Amino acid sequence: MSCGPTRPLDPSGAFSWDSRKSSVESLTWPRIPYLPFSLPHYVANMVLTCVLSFLNYTSLAIVGYITVTFGVVSLSSFVILVLFAIPKIKFIRWLSLGQKGVNKYWTLFFNTLFWNLNFLDNASTLAGEVEDPQRTYPKALFSAGLLTCLAYLLPLLAVSRVVPLDQKDWINCYFANVTLFIVGKWLKICVEIGTCLTLVRLYEAQLSNCAYLILSMIDIGFLPEAFGVRSKLFDMAWMGILILTLVTLAVSYMDFANIISCVNFLYSLGMLLEFASFLWLRRKLPTLERLFRVSLELPSLVALCLVPYGLLIYVMVVANRTFYLVSAVLTIFGIFWYFFH
Repeated sequence: MSCGPTRPLDPSGAFSWDSRKSSVESLTWPRIPYLPFSLPHYVANMVLTCVLSFLNYTSLAIVGYITVTFGVVSLSSFVILVLFAIPKIKFIRWLSLGQKGVNKYWTLFFNTLFWNLNFLDNASTLAGEVEDPQRTYPKALFSAGLLTCLAYLLPLLAVSRVVPLDQKDWINCYFANVTLFIVGKWLKICVEIGTCLTLVRLYEAQLSNCAYLILSMIDIGFLPEAFGVRSKLFDMAWMGILILTLVTLAVSYMDFANIISCVNFLYSLGMLLEFASFLWLRRKLPTLERLFRVSLELPSLVALCLVPYGLLIYVMVVANRTFYLVSAVLTIFGIFWYFFH
């Protein structure tokens, strides 16, 4: 409600909700290296999606334990890889600007980078489930952001300067192949398993987030109360899980790069409004009680938001016309739903 009574028609109801649902592309990765896009591919995707969705339906606590356990297991493989790679690093290779004559796909680079580092704001939808969020949330967000950056930077910095530079090899399963070269087959298998576990935990976490996001949209009157029905057996809001499962199956045939671009575009629209709402609330209601507060004055907050604003706008500018059309359709749908539902 931060921008006035018409706040629900913003992308948080259409763009942001849809972008969060669209993050299901993470589930398509575990079987890409092993199955071609054929009938077995779609059957495997359907079965895996339904099994993981049912697991999420049973308990939020189970999802939490799975997320933490799978995260530790998957990161362990990359920690071992970095330790083996450090003695073999040729530091002069860090000065390389890339191979001459090889095209640099900056649009794909920034889209992929942005996709890998976004959605940290999803944590806000589960604030009601956390004890003492004023103390724990800032620490958790800082730790998660730091861990995410290190988990990407350290393996990249180590591995990319051990093997000879050949950008044609930078394709799916690159880390697994490099692991085979640096350490051996046993760790290559561990990296592949860790990758699959990572994507499973991301999907489970995203599913839980969307289930509670629907409950939040019901609270502000954007969705009817029928969407908030809970399971009598597990006391879980199952409507969000069902919707996201159906969307997962619907988009599973799409190209991965196109899904990333679409997700980024829709997410950027939602984030632009989230930052605008954040600044507007700080200016209009500076004394409003919050779960936690960013300890900066308004001019500093504006300067702080300029960097993400620039990246968000860039991601939107480089999108193709298809995503502009999708954005327009969702905008119209959001306005229509707000005024006529």
